[in-house]
Amino acid sequence: MTSAHGVALILIPFLALGGSAAAILSSRLRDVSFFCLVALAVLTERLDVHFFSEAWYRGTTRGIEVSLLEVFAISVVAGCCLGRPGSQRPGYWPASLGLILLYLLYSVISVVVSTPKLFGLFELSKMVGAILVFVAAAMYVRSRREWTVLVLALGCAVSLEGIWAVKQRLFTGLDRVSGSLDHANSLSMYLCLATPLLAAVAHAGWSKGLRRFCMVCVALATAGELLTVSRAGVPIFALCLFAVTVACISLRITLKRVAVGMLLAVAIVAAIAGSWSHLQERYAEASLQEEYFDPNIDGRGIYLRLADAIASDHFFGVGLNNWSYYVSRTYGPRLGFRFADYDFLVSVYGKSEDIFAESYLAAPAHNLAALTLGELGVPGLLLFSVLWLRWFAMAVPFLGGPRDDPMRTMGVGILFCLCGIFGQSLTEWVYRQTPILFTLYVLLGALAGLVHMRRKLLDAERFEADRANAYPEAIPVRVVPVQRPVLVGS
Repeated sequence: MTSAHGVALILIPFLALGGSAAAILSSRLRDVSFFCLVALAVLTERLDVHFFSEAWYRGTTRGIEVSLLEVFAISVVAGCCLGRPGSQRPGYWPASLGLILLYLLYSVISVVVSTPKLFGLFELSKMVGAILVFVAAAMYVRSRREWTVLVLALGCAVSLEGIWAVKQRLFTGLDRVSGSLDHANSLSMYLCLATPLLAAVAHAGWSKGLRRFCMVCVALATAGELLTVSRAGVPIFALCLFAVTVACISLRITLKRVAVGMLLAVAIVAAIAGSWSHLQERYAEASLQEEYFDPNIDGRGIYLRLADAIASDHFFGVGLNNWSYYVSRTYGPRLGFRFADYDFLVSVYGKSEDIFAESYLAAPAHNLAALTLGELGVPGLLLFSVLWLRWFAMAVPFLGGPRDDPMRTMGVGILFCLCGIFGQSLTEWVYRQTPILFTLYVLLGALAGLVHMRRKLLDAERFEADRANAYPEAIPVRVVPVQRPVLVGS
């Protein structure tokens, strides 16, 4: 442990206590904490400290991560629980939290019964942080005011990445930009995750200024996505934005909207034309046959075969975050790939950095389902699939309702955010990277808040309908005067 770890152990509790006190006393400071939680997620790798770090391990997490994001999340939770008036305190169980905790419990059991355990503990620390972020967002995002804070924070982060990407292409000369993240595919997945919500608000936002802000953010995100030259990310990004447009755009046609649409189409065509040569080079690097079906090429198909081999031997998987360890030692050599042995690397750790720089180590599976199957086994993959289905089931109902309803806009935007990250997770593992995972769980927490609000509105409508049926208004009765009969001969 270094002096930096000692300072972090002292500062983090004080920052958490101070931030919590500030969020309890001031709703404005609570807004600032949540804004920082969302906007700074893309910079978390510059704002964290790793305890018991094994930087040489090629897994999805390489140490017990603690960052300022957890401090902001704790502050938001404390402010929401203790800072609101009694009638506004969050007293509900967020949708999908039970399944998330069940998945965490299964992962804990996997770590306990697997060997080695250290790498699994690394991943568990990140999962606990993500759940904390989820709870903070679910408690905070409860009205249009909080929706605006979320959209502004997400827009600032996306704009930063877009500007950073343009800078890397123009001034640094990178062929594939990564923004503030560690790889172009990571930036691509982040933009596929975050941009659909901004696009939804750009089409059907609740204020003109917010819509214009989101339009600028989407333009910068589009530039950043094209500059990543991600073979899977670019088409998934385009499909998600197209779907959001169809779902959120107003059906009333005006001359102004037609003109704006034509300008956007021209801008998109120009952007694609400018990146076309790079896209062609990327798609020409390997054919579908070479990428997935050639057993002699270390492409994405090898990860599916490795997952199948691991599942055949280990029904419950090899343990959370242990993919690289077991593939490098056992399963890679079975398929003809000679990876370095981790036990040997551990024995020489700290003695020669050249050995680590030159070592051929197995990367995490470039497919989230394959990675989950290999590490957590068949039950883990089934549980993870149920969790994803639950998230989609929470978002799909928002497709109904009037298009100018802000709640529908938020729900539909988050639905296609889920589609974006799910689509690219078919070819990448970076779902587990902290900036992406924490941003996803913020959006899921916001979705849980939307589900709770929607349920309350529906309950209120049912109550009014039942009340009207039980106590119908008095029907006015028309009184017709009756004439007295006239007796003949009286």
